[in-house]
Amino acid sequence: MPSIIYWAVPVFFILLVLEWLWFRRHPDSAAKGYETSDTLASLAMGLGNLVTAALWKTVALGLLFMVYEVRLFTLPVEAWWSWVLLVLGDDFCYYWFHRFGHRVRLGWAAHVNHHSSQFYNLSTALRQSWTGPLLKVWFYLPLAWLGFHPLMIVTAQAISLIYQFWIHTEVIDRLPRPLEWLLNTPSHHRVHHGSNPAYLDRNYAGIFICWDRLFGTFTPETEKVRYGLTTPLESRNPVWIAFHEWVAMLTHARRARHWKNKLGYLLMPPDWDPSDADEPRLHLQS
Repeated sequence: MPSIIYWAVPVFFILLVLEWLWFRRHPDSAAKGYETSDTLASLAMGLGNLVTAALWKTVALGLLFMVYEVRLFTLPVEAWWSWVLLVLGDDFCYYWFHRFGHRVRLGWAAHVNHHSSQFYNLSTALRQSWTGPLLKVWFYLPLAWLGFHPLMIVTAQAISLIYQFWIHTEVIDRLPRPLEWLLNTPSHHRVHHGSNPAYLDRNYAGIFICWDRLFGTFTPETEKVRYGLTTPLESRNPVWIAFHEWVAMLTHARRARHWKNKLGYLLMPPDWDPSDADEPRLHLQS
């Protein structure tokens, strides 16, 4: 992981404290604010993510360099337009990685922890996956094949991650309309974290909301957001938060009678259930 992320961590904590102080000064706010055990769980998840990402970094970079060796072009590192193209390309890859994390259960097992909090504040941004880094790199290999240097790619990933920190807040309502149209904003991302039926699996954007508008997954914030999962996860144990859906998914797959259903529990959407008449319905809470 680029050092820019480690330099950003102190800034994250300063902003988190400032947001917490804002809620202390505005106890009548309609926002939920902070809850100690939930915040500590989010911080523990963030720390675990830093560890797993660092452990996986060598493998991920190795894969990017392998693909870079057979690149179509060589895009100059020093050219400003290379970085503009890369930020756009990185955001496009992130959109599909994020969408995979919601619509394929294997991806959801890695991503669900980020949605498990029933609060929405800057600490929620730190509730990151411990297993997501193992899946993420595969969606960025096309950038290396097109000719972006691997170190440029991981830097662009870090820029995206830093950008997405500040949108996890209820303190900011709406930005000026042109920015709301172009960028992923706190309002758009609140929708993404909502368990309201109208908000499920919407607004996958990283930095630019245009991908959601283009691919039909955009929904504006129109009703009060209910945060968390459709079946709330009450645990504050970071290990269970990180792995509860892996346990549920693999249990479903193990109990399924047919191989196609075993694979379905891994590769179909999270709410998928086989329609075979001789396949029993499984109701393991995830």
